[in-house]
Amino acid sequence: MTTLTLNLRRQILTTDDGGYRHWQSVTEVAEQPAMQTALLLCDVWDSHWCRGARERLEPLLPKMNAAVHAARDAGVLIIHAPSDTMPFYSGHPARLRALEVEPAEPESGLPVFATADDSLVGSIFVSGDTEYDPPLPVDTADHGTTTAENDPYSAWSRQHPAIDIDAERDLISDEGGRVIACLQVRGIDRLLILGVHTNMCVLHRSFAIKQMSRWGMRMALLRDLTDTMYSPARPPYVSHDEGTRLVVEYAEKFWCPSLESIDLLR
Repeated sequence: MTTLTLNLRRQILTTDDGGYRHWQSVTEVAEQPAMQTALLLCDVWDSHWCRGARERLEPLLPKMNAAVHAARDAGVLIIHAPSDTMPFYSGHPARLRALEVEPAEPESGLPVFATADDSLVGSIFVSGDTEYDPPLPVDTADHGTTTAENDPYSAWSRQHPAIDIDAERDLISDEGGRVIACLQVRGIDRLLILGVHTNMCVLHRSFAIKQMSRWGMRMALLRDLTDTMYSPARPPYVSHDEGTRLVVEYAEKFWCPSLESIDLLR
């Protein structure tokens, strides 16, 4: 059985010797059985209403496809989740395979996150009724466009053709309940996620980081294979790349660790 060595980075709130609190980056090595792991591609669409988003995705596509092939060859389940494009995949074997499993219903008493004053920040715990979910570190009042478009629309029709889908082994679904059910019936306990956009779909889709974490799935974000919708014209008035880094750190603080795709390519 193939075992993946994952270098998982988190941001942990600590107190130094002087009594000052600060965030510290901590990397832990996890040995993860490949057969108990899935890799999900979030909204890697064939097009986008924002030209900047399209242009930033292009150089990521070969790296994404390489990670998919390496993970699949190791025995990792690949799930393609291009939202709102399921009619395109009607009759596709990978789509039909996902439809064989009935979707799970949301459970009551879902895990919640620690408060900012709790030493467990960044880890799920099961006491209390309120989820600690701070605001994102970037402002997207302009929809996050870097190229001045101001009229979002659904420009996509399918997953980008640069990403290979294995009809014999992969799954296609954009339903969180069905994705979690497919993972559960296969005994998968770790879901890796790549795609766009970190501050939107990658965090908030029903199959993505927040909801899957609430369902108890151990998540990890591939931080070198994602991008944000953020414009430097909005707070905190930093470069687009810096905005992406801040959102990745936000995820590492409050939701899940991250890793780099090299962990799948070794």
